Amino acid sequence: MSRLRSHPERHAVSRIGWLRAAVLGANDGLVSTASLIVGVAASGAEKGSIYVAGAAALVAGAMSMAAGEYVSVSSQADTEKADLSREKSELAGQPDLERQELTDIYVARGLDENLARQVADQLMANDALGAHARDELGISEVVTARPLQAALTSAVTFSAGALMPLALVAAVPQERLVPIEIAATLLFLALPGALGAWAGGAPPTRSVMRVTFWGALAMAATTGIGHLFGTVVQ
Repeated sequence: MSRLRSHPERHAVSRIGWLRAAVLGANDGLVSTASLIVGVAASGAEKGSIYVAGAAALVAGAMSMAAGEYVSVSSQADTEKADLSREKSELAGQPDLERQELTDIYVARGLDENLARQVADQLMANDALGAHARDELGISEVVTARPLQAALTSAVTFSAGALMPLALVAAVPQERLVPIEIAATLLFLALPGALGAWAGGAPPTRSVMRVTFWGALAMAATTGIGHLFGTVVQ
């Protein structure tokens, strides 16, 4: 017993709420800001204009990510609350039917009828709504929606991701900005991809390849647009 108590299990799923928002925010900050910067730079714009465009992208992107995550996760939270409210009413009005429903769930998972009924009876006697929320609706404390956490995580990580391409504008000569920006962004994209996979307990190779491919595609597209419009304007 002492060995079991000294060996608590930590599962990656407990981090899924903030981890998804963090990886999305950092990747979006890097890709969107760097893509905008290389597009503007490829058009032949002055360095001051490139810097202003990048700074505006950082602020607007962070606010947009925060608002989008908050609205999206709030909708999920509202749905969870509505389902729990409906389940609470059904438990009050049809307890026997709800008990049978829970029993059927446990039978489907491999318990025999009598044991499944005993489990359902004991769980409902202790916390009927919690048992149905977890086993019927799939709502638990681990994966429940947290809008504010998702919004803040996305805004902070987007800003952190966007700072790197923006700092390069100030540090790199303009004639070498586009190739260095692209190379550095792809390198830095690999880091949150690998860290996100590690934190989630997944192999990093596929995650790194996924984020760098889409980042390269986005920057190639904006570089082409910048060259095209720069030529037209000139």
